[in-house]
Amino acid sequence: MIFDTISNANRYTKLHPLFPQVFEYVKNTDLKKIASGRHAIFGEDVFLIIQHVAGTSRDETKLECHRKYIDIQLVLDGVDEMAWKPLSDCKQALESYDELRDVQFFEDEPTAWLATPANKFCIFFPEDAHAALVSEHHIHKAVFKIAVNPAGK
Repeated sequence: MIFDTISNANRYTKLHPLFPQVFEYVKNTDLKKIASGRHAIFGEDVFLIIQHVAGTSRDETKLECHRKYIDIQLVLDGVDEMAWKPLSDCKQALESYDELRDVQFFEDEPTAWLATPANKFCIFFPEDAHAALVSEHHIHKAVFKIAVNPAGK
């Protein structure tokens, strides 16, 4: 898991072959003007989900993990209190891994909560269980889903 400000994004471009293109897209795109929903960036290798939603409480959220995609969650407006726990420490699965939706949920308590304001981001890798959209207010964010094993790389 990585937590940083978007101005430091170049530090992470070597971690994955598609990170340079994703961060270039962030730099050259007014994400606040993109409608809510799912948007293809590089086919199924990279897509973007824009969320403009009311926050939930810590009690209402569940840790989740993904196997096929890495999340880069960038807050555009508001503060998203994101949770994290090493997947290896999660022992209370609520369901089996759903390969079609690329998600598994857990009842475990997070190890850490990160108040993530605008222009800050978290990168969650497959070994990171995480939860998001926790706030007393509205949250506007961009979630980039990057294929762990991209088809073209």
